Parts: sequence; C-alpha cells; structure tokens
Amino acid sequence: MASTVEGGDTALLPEFPRGPLDTYRARASFSWKELALFTEGKDMLRFKKTIFSALENDPLFARSPGADLSLEKYRELNFLRCKRIFEYDFLSVEDMFKSPLKVPALIQCLGMYDSSLAAKYLLHSLVFGSAVYSSGSERHLTYIQKIFRMEIFGCFALTELSHGSNTKAIRTTAHYDPATEEFIIHSPDFEAAKFWVGNMGKTATHAVVFAKLHVPGDQCHGLHPFIVQIRDPKTLLPMPGVMVGDIGKKLGQNGLDNGFAMFHKVRVPRQSLLNRMGDVTPEGTYVSPFKQWRLLPYLAAVYALDHFSKSLFLDLVELQRGLALGDRSARQAELGREIHALASAGKPLASWTTQQGIQECREACGGHGYLAMNRLGVLRDDNDPNCTYEGDNNILLQQTSNYLLGLLAHQVQDGACFHSPLKSVDFLDAYPGILDQKFEVSSVADCLDSAVALAAYKWLVCYLLRETYQKLNQEKRSGSSDFEARNKCQVSHGRPLALVFVELTVVQRFHEHVHQPCVPPLLRAVLGRLSALYALWSLSRHAALLYRGGYFSGEQAGEVLESAVLALCSQLYKNLWGAVLQESKVLERASWWPEFSVNKPVIGGLKSKL
Repeated sequence: MASTVEGGDTALLPEFPRGPLDTYRARASFSWKELALFTEGKDMLRFKKTIFSALENDPLFARSPGADLSLEKYRELNFLRCKRIFEYDFLSVEDMFKSPLKVPALIQCLGMYDSSLAAKYLLHSLVFGSAVYSSGSERHLTYIQKIFRMEIFGCFALTELSHGSNTKAIRTTAHYDPATEEFIIHSPDFEAAKFWVGNMGKTATHAVVFAKLHVPGDQCHGLHPFIVQIRDPKTLLPMPGVMVGDIGKKLGQNGLDNGFAMFHKVRVPRQSLLNRMGDVTPEGTYVSPFKQWRLLPYLAAVYALDHFSKSLFLDLVELQRGLALGDRSARQAELGREIHALASAGKPLASWTTQQGIQECREACGGHGYLAMNRLGVLRDDNDPNCTYEGDNNILLQQTSNYLLGLLAHQVQDGACFHSPLKSVDFLDAYPGILDQKFEVSSVADCLDSAVALAAYKWLVCYLLRETYQKLNQEKRSGSSDFEARNKCQVSHGRPLALVFVELTVVQRFHEHVHQPCVPPLLRAVLGRLSALYALWSLSRHAALLYRGGYFSGEQAGEVLESAVLALCSQLYKNLWGAVLQESKVLERASWWPEFSVNKPVIGGLKSKL
C-alpha cells in the first residue's frame, strides 16, 4: 500500500468542492486521501466509484426531491432498481469468492443510496441465495443461476407470527408422502403464518421455507429448509394453496415489501428439500450425513462404569470379610488403601459422567427434553448431590493423587516395587520405559480396540505422576509447607492424575471383562466395541496432555483418535438400533409410565439422536 497519494489517484479521490469547511479541513494533521487509501485500498475505492458512477448516470436512480411516492410506487421502483443492479453485474458469483470484501462494500454503497434497496438486494442474493447454496446440494445449483439472472426472486421464510427467535417452537410442517414423492407444506393455523419476511410482500416468487419434517409414522426430524414456489414468476399471482400478502407500512424501509404467507397442504417435490444436513429417500426414510454420536459414548460409559462399580464392590466385600475374620496383615492394609484410592476417584468420575450424560440427553431431545413430565430434569437434580455429598469431588481426588504420589516417593526412597493387591498400579513397575513410548497407530482400523487406549492411558498416568511429583518437590523446595505444596500442585497436576488413573482402571477392568473366554460369541463384537468406544472417547478428552507430554505428535494422532470414536459410534449405531427399538416398545407398553401418550415424542427424539 502506497503511503502517499499519487497523481493518478486524483480521479479516484477528487477534491471536495470549495466551501466554508475548507478552513477546518486545512487544520487536519493528515491527508484524508492517504487515510482512504490505507483503510480501503485502491481496488476497493475503484469498485465503489464504479457503483456510484453507474447510479449517478442512470435515470432510474434519479432523486425526486419533495416527491411523495405512494407505498405501491415506492416498492415497485425499489424492485426495478434492484433488478437493474443485477443487470450491471457489479459482483458475480466468482467475484464473491475471489474478493469477499466486495460483498459488504456493495451493500454499503446501496445502503448509502437507499437502505430499502440494500436490504432487498441482500435478502435476495445473499440471504435467499446463500441459504440455497449452503443448505442445498448439486441438485439445487440451477437455482443459483436463476437467482443471479433474476429469473426468480427469493425470500427467507423462517419467522412465524407467534414464533421468531424460538425456532424450536415453529409450527409449519412438511409431511412426506411416499406415494407421490412429495412433501406437503402446511400451516396449521394463523399463528404459524410466516411473518415479517422481507421481499415476500409483493415480489418474491420463491421462498426458503423452514418447516418441521415428518416422515411416515409421524416421526419428526426437526426443522428443515425447503424451496417453495409461492408466486408465478410471470404474473406474480399466488400459487395454489398459498396465501401470501404484504404486512403493510412500517416505520421505515418502506421500499422493502415485508410480507406473510400461509400454506394449505401445498405439495412440493421431494427434491425441494435443501438436503445438505438431511434427506429423505423416495420410500420415506430419513437419512443424514451426520450420525448422532452424542449419546453413544455415554451408553458405553454406562456399561464400563457399571462393571467397575460391581467389581469394586466385590473388592470391598473381600476387605470387609478379611476384617471380620480378624485379618490384620500388611496385604489387608494395602488393600484398604487401594480401594480407598479407587473409590475416591471413582465417585467423582461416575457422578460427573452422569451429570454430563443427563444434560446431553436433555439437549438431544430439544424442547421436549425441557418438559418436567419427561423426568430428565428430576434425574439431573437428583444426581447433582452426588457431586458433593460423601465428599466434594475435587477434594476426594486429592486422596487418589496422594496415594499415587506416596507410592512413587516410596519407590524413589527405598527402591520398592509398585505392587498392590488389586494390581491397579502394577504397570508402574515399567515406569521409565513407558515414558519413552510414543503413539504409533497410523490408521483408524488399528485403533478400534481398547488395547490402544490402555497403552496411551498407562503413558499418561506415568507422565502426570512424574510431573506432579516434580511440581510437589519444587513447591517444597521453594519454602511451601506440605499442605500448601499439595494444594498448589493439585489443580493442574494432581487432579488430572487422579482422573486418568481411575479412568485407566475402569478401562482395564472392562477390557478384561469383555475379552473373557466365557463371553457369549454373539456378544463379543458389541461388547468389544463398547469397551473401545468408552476408552477412546475418555482418552480424547486428554488430547492436550498427550500432545504436551510428547506422546502424540503431528495432526494425524488426534485425527485418528477422533475418527476411531466416530467409526465405533457408527458400528454401534447399526448394532444397537434394533435393541433400542425393542426397548422402546417395552416402555410404550409399560402401564407404570404415567402420561405415556405425552411422552411418546421423547422416545422418538431419543431414538432419532441415537
């Protein structure tokens, strides 16, 4: 960017006409031309000058001072001016991608002339056009050409008379009819009328209409966009079944025709669905490129944590039996310490996972999940005390990290082996060698087993144990008391150490459980996938630590981990879908479930998210 105004820029930035403001302009400590060149650049200034020059020399844009145009005439004139802007072709589709800042520049120029013109152009080319382009697929590209040729004129119909920003409450429906391969767009009542829609009042021929998509069986898949023709492009008369009109004069921008529309069982082809986010097959099956991974990891967590809690309870029974028989051996004492360490971290892990899982279920059900009768709120509130009673979770984690630090200190001082009755820390005997390991899995297929996550978890525990131990000793050497030193190293070191240790134990126990010879052959595959999913999903939450410590390197490691989680979700989705359907049928028949008829949508919502 040149710092001085060159002679060739005179035409680009002509001097202001002489007048009474000259004295004040002369006081400026800088050149306004240099400022314009710096902030805009020559190319943008030339682009704007091209626009302004065209408008200045076109009689259609001539101002009529004092003229009081009627509302109808003003809107007609605004439409003709918008059409002329497209004829000038100031900005092609290619230019939009090549020089995207020209888009707001053009809107600004039009807005300086008339904000109604800017809004009309914006709504047709960018809002309507972008919705078709970004939400549609290849089958909708023909619309893009028609948009910029002004063969059709568009609007964006989301807002309804009674529902604006609350999109989940929108009531316009789109029921699919497989017999004719059509969607039936319908407004159930006047409150569901599309309202305040710019360009709809007089001039729009087509609309991107947002409606709730229903497939046979009345299963709702939520809000989806459809291209719906609302007027004949030649006559501008409403299409059959469409009631469309202008909402009237506004406080401003009256060159823009804001309108309303209602649909009475208007049939549109199946291809009218803008299907980037979801589609419907000719037979009426809903398909989406986005498979709902949100709940499957929590389902895997249920199985893993359930086995862990049962096995730990049996360990506790063994401890209690020994105490009852008077066993006062060193092993008995060590067993008590190990169980205490595992329980102290297991309780935070279970209660936090439950808390997050219930919230995910609530959000996955959309508005239905917020209804009190669905009991998700009750489950969430009833679980909440688990995070604090029997010890605040963060305090309990200190018990586990202290246990591990004590073992390492004993090993450093006395050379003792890492050994515990339940063998949860025995892997630490290979502590130095484990820290030398790296993540070497290069494909998703090689990652679909919990053994991969187990190796990573063992490295992560060793790494955090070393870092926590060094941090603790550093704090003590700097003069902190033992209490202060442990507090200072707990948040960033001891807390994650305790969590990854108990996660490792949960993963290890579930892995061993599902790989037993006694597991029924038909269950081995699904249980193995559940084990791997929980292990990899839990591990993915510690990706930053794995990279920071050097176990992960490069983008591939993280990408393989993420892809493996999604692959396992996809495999389990296919395996478990039949089981979910069977279970939902049992729930539907259950006489103990009050107000079942109202709860039906929630079952459908959960099934669609799974």
